[in-house]
Amino acid sequence: MSVVSKLAVETNTTHFSSTCFKKLQEIMYTEKYSSGSTIYWEGDPNENLYFLIEGNVKLTKLSEDGKDLTMYYFFPGDIFGEFDPHQKQISVFTAEAMDACVIGVIQQKDLEVLLWQNGDLAIEFTQWMSHMQHYTQLKVRDLLFHGKNGALASMLIRASNTYGVKTGSSIRITKKFTNNELANLIGATRETVNRMLSKFKRDQLIRYENGQIEILNLAELKNLCRCEECPLGICRL
Repeated sequence: MSVVSKLAVETNTTHFSSTCFKKLQEIMYTEKYSSGSTIYWEGDPNENLYFLIEGNVKLTKLSEDGKDLTMYYFFPGDIFGEFDPHQKQISVFTAEAMDACVIGVIQQKDLEVLLWQNGDLAIEFTQWMSHMQHYTQLKVRDLLFHGKNGALASMLIRASNTYGVKTGSSIRITKKFTNNELANLIGATRETVNRMLSKFKRDQLIRYENGQIEILNLAELKNLCRCEECPLGICRL
């Protein structure tokens, strides 16, 4: 898990060649969303994919106890949405604009025709789907198999790869997170996150004050989540 400067994340569209991606752009139409607005709701018909041109988007999942679990952050250059070849699936997540967004909308019916007509694009689109499946599998692994400490450690590493700036031997995460936001990212309560952050501070793994996080011991965080040194395109929020 390497660390990069703020928002130097690898987009999830790197599998597409410029020629094939241009074909996708030709079938898009653009829409604008204000900060805090909903792009689609969990349970809505699953009819489109989305290409994020400007702004940031998060995908959340409502748990059985009514709490939001934040599964993904998306940044300019990312494609998000849920492709259903049978056109019967409903959306599993809710997509929310974190700030003002400009988004290219790809209707599934148009995409299916394009994939049928272009074999190279079909192969690259399959690679994108495989990438997103791997991304999801590792996020679920973080949440379920390494306990809450491991989940928090993994989330902090992902945040450092997304928003981190290296300063000497430490890594400062430039985005401020509230304890509630951190809790939503790992499926925990705010009180649980408070206790874990306090322990990480006592163990000198992090410095945390007023929502500003600085990682002091990256190696130990990796030990807590049994880091597999995933590529940067996977190890991100």
